[in-house]
Amino acid sequence: MQQRPLGRSGLAVSRLALGTMTWGRDTDADDAAAQLKSFLDAGGNLVDTADVYADGDAESVIGSLLGSLVDRDELLIATKAGLRPGSRRRDGSRGHLLRTLDASLRRLGTDHVDLWQVHGYDPDTPLEETLSALDHAVSSGKARYVGVSNFSGWQTARAAAWQAAWPGRAPVVAAQVEYSLLERGVEREVLPACAGMGLGVLPWSPLGRGVLTGKYRNGRPADSRAVSPHFERFVATYLEPRCSSIVEAVAIAAGGLGVSPLEVALAWVRDRPGVTAPILGARTVGQLLGALQVERMTLPEEIVTALDDVSAVPVGYPERDG
Repeated sequence: MQQRPLGRSGLAVSRLALGTMTWGRDTDADDAAAQLKSFLDAGGNLVDTADVYADGDAESVIGSLLGSLVDRDELLIATKAGLRPGSRRRDGSRGHLLRTLDASLRRLGTDHVDLWQVHGYDPDTPLEETLSALDHAVSSGKARYVGVSNFSGWQTARAAAWQAAWPGRAPVVAAQVEYSLLERGVEREVLPACAGMGLGVLPWSPLGRGVLTGKYRNGRPADSRAVSPHFERFVATYLEPRCSSIVEAVAIAAGGLGVSPLEVALAWVRDRPGVTAPILGARTVGQLLGALQVERMTLPEEIVTALDDVSAVPVGYPERDG
């Protein structure tokens, strides 16, 4: 698998990342181990998790695989903090962030993470306080690099600019955001902010929460996330007419190319300007192996243009040029 630099940092990551949101809940430890081994065998090295995934169990599963399945130095671990468990309320206070980082390290069974990300912007905490926690994490050796997740364009730019304004602050090197053919809103302001400040982009749900695989074209399979009590509302957002037309366009393109709709949708976002590594959130090892097939292909330009057109989002003043 090819590697790419994460923003303007010296960290080289695989151009596909492995997500773990279902680990410890819908994906058991054995299947998680099979996923991680398949990912590593394909040349992947970046695994993304969060302190709130499965109430911390996702991190614990990763920790159980370190040493037994993979050496710590062979893996780049990215985790997130800043959401209150249960309520999902954002908490960017220095105390909360540093406490949760220590708890993440205990679950992961390591003394550092390679990328630590603020999970969301907290309007009730001064941004400079939130960012001071990132500085402490890097200076103490508990995190090698830091980033933000689910920040708007101005929030991303402000955080990156604040960190760049004074020598010794930990630079923000990455932004994790939802980005797919079904969700292109980040193209208006977030992606330009990342390009301007030198941040790498890590798209989550690059397959439109699974909808772009085409599995929902004729209903909701009994074993799908659309009927899972944890993810039903998460998927339902994209089971509407506009999204269905995009899914059909992806399926038509896939048929013409002789590949799966999943590969078409994933290749499209992987190769967007500024993107470093889409995060693959497979529930089973079979799903992951299907996604990893994308490494063999690059979309023809005419297919990219057609998908751009069918999925375009309205852009007006002042983001639109001219």
